[in-house]
Amino acid sequence: MFTPQAAWKTLNNEYGAKILGTVDPTDIYGRCPCMRNFARVQILTFSINKISMNSKTIGQESGGIFPHVLERFCAFTITISFIKFGIMFGLWGQSYNLEDPPKMANSSVVPSAYLQGLVPAVPEWLNKGDNAWQMISAALVGMQGMPGLVILYAGLVKKKWALNSAFMALFAFAAIMPCWVLWAYKMSFGEKLLPFWGKAGLAVSQDYLISQSVLPSTQYKNITAAATLLYPTATMVFFQYAFAAVTVILLAGSVLGRMSIRAWMAFVPLWITFSYTVGAFSVWGGGFLFQWGVMDYSGGYVVHLASGAAGFTAAYWVGPRSREDREEFPPNNLLLALAGAGILWMRWTGFNGGDPFSANVDSSMAVLNTHICAATSLLVWTCWDVLFFKKPSVIGAIQGMITGLVCITPGAGLVQGWAALVMGIASGTIPWYTMMVLSKKLPFLQKVDDTLGVFHTHAVAGTLGGALTGLFAHPYLSSLFLPVPNSKGSFYGGRGGVQFWKQLVAAAFIIGWNVVATSIILNVIRLIIPLRMTDEEIEIGDDAAHGEEAYALQGQGRREKFIQNGNGNAQIELEEP
Repeated sequence: MFTPQAAWKTLNNEYGAKILGTVDPTDIYGRCPCMRNFARVQILTFSINKISMNSKTIGQESGGIFPHVLERFCAFTITISFIKFGIMFGLWGQSYNLEDPPKMANSSVVPSAYLQGLVPAVPEWLNKGDNAWQMISAALVGMQGMPGLVILYAGLVKKKWALNSAFMALFAFAAIMPCWVLWAYKMSFGEKLLPFWGKAGLAVSQDYLISQSVLPSTQYKNITAAATLLYPTATMVFFQYAFAAVTVILLAGSVLGRMSIRAWMAFVPLWITFSYTVGAFSVWGGGFLFQWGVMDYSGGYVVHLASGAAGFTAAYWVGPRSREDREEFPPNNLLLALAGAGILWMRWTGFNGGDPFSANVDSSMAVLNTHICAATSLLVWTCWDVLFFKKPSVIGAIQGMITGLVCITPGAGLVQGWAALVMGIASGTIPWYTMMVLSKKLPFLQKVDDTLGVFHTHAVAGTLGGALTGLFAHPYLSSLFLPVPNSKGSFYGGRGGVQFWKQLVAAAFIIGWNVVATSIILNVIRLIIPLRMTDEEIEIGDDAAHGEEAYALQGQGRREKFIQNGNGNAQIELEEP
């Protein structure tokens, strides 16, 4: 019986054995498209030849002209076959090294990372969609700091502080990473050491990082177990790192324009260790505030209230800017600031959308609520500016956008759309009042020089958002995210009546801890390193702090150079670039 396999064997034995050797045709099919097509045609050709030969034999037995026609047809097809063979074999030889022994059909050439469910690289529990969304969300959150806040700060400050402000953000973003993987991640999301603090530990080993991630904030007392997520721990470590880094960069906005860069370098790792990890573990890591039922969907308390309280405290200890800077501090580039604000706004999609830790319906709800509240807050803030100052302020619009984003953060996936609108109105009004009215009336707020108003945009807005979440958290939406039974806002009655007060108590704890921890850290640092620049350095700005400037062309192309003269006094010289 004639088959294509028999035809291939004939080709290999009679015409190609010396060239091909013993080759499995399926191996050639998989390795070379041109040989695959050639082999198919060649098998068909030899099939025709075989049939022709059989017919020739029959014709010879019966006589007549038929055998001569078949003989010529066979010769023609064999000639065409060898021409095709030469062309195809030449093309194949360019992409396939004939000196290497070919692999047999039953040996895989596919990397193990692509074999779903068969190897550790793609375990059965891995959901590629969830993993991809979480990694994208982490990248979006990270881009809020780099480049979002870097650009925003560089544009909002006075020209002489543009480079220093941007570098403080850049340094913090980098310095947090080694701290995070060496000890801080497990202090925030590891085993419990104290009701408000986790045990320090490494998060760098292969076995730990590729294992299935566990979410400690789903283990509520003895009622629910910690949920296992559908992606590796490495994804969670990176996602939470981005939040930690952004928190410190937000804090920096309070001390721009006078804090010593050396003191800042010492402050960043100490603050992330002794302040941030406490809030993160207490609320997100299964600590006592979580067990008590406090709601913080995406960091209204852990990130924004903490950064606002710590920033205000740091501004107190570092001291104010120079009198000249406090009286006149014009933004050097509002277009740059708008670009940074736009990055911040859109990247908040990952900030709130990634905190259900899955690509689910709650994630979509959180994203939509985020943009509803931010847009509403910006519009309301602008309306207040027009009513009281007769002109819409670009800086005011940026501030209103930020307060809206901060306010919705603790309840992004827990409240309904109408509640997001209400929260936007509130966040465009109350922080506006504290920044534009109270800060000019209360002596304490006047004394503390909060450069970019982080206290108002993050501490006030974060507290407001947490309190409103305690009012408007919907029972069904809360059940999608929170393991605490009967979680709901006071607006819905029942056991939810106490939720508002729980939120206020939690805010008081976050504020108190950050004020105390930040004060201790800065007073320890000042024993070794001055917290602020000298008056001469403050007068010069970037060039004194870094020996570089954001805008090189100043003073007719000359650059200010900060030097010390022989008697130790500071002076300024001008040098050609």
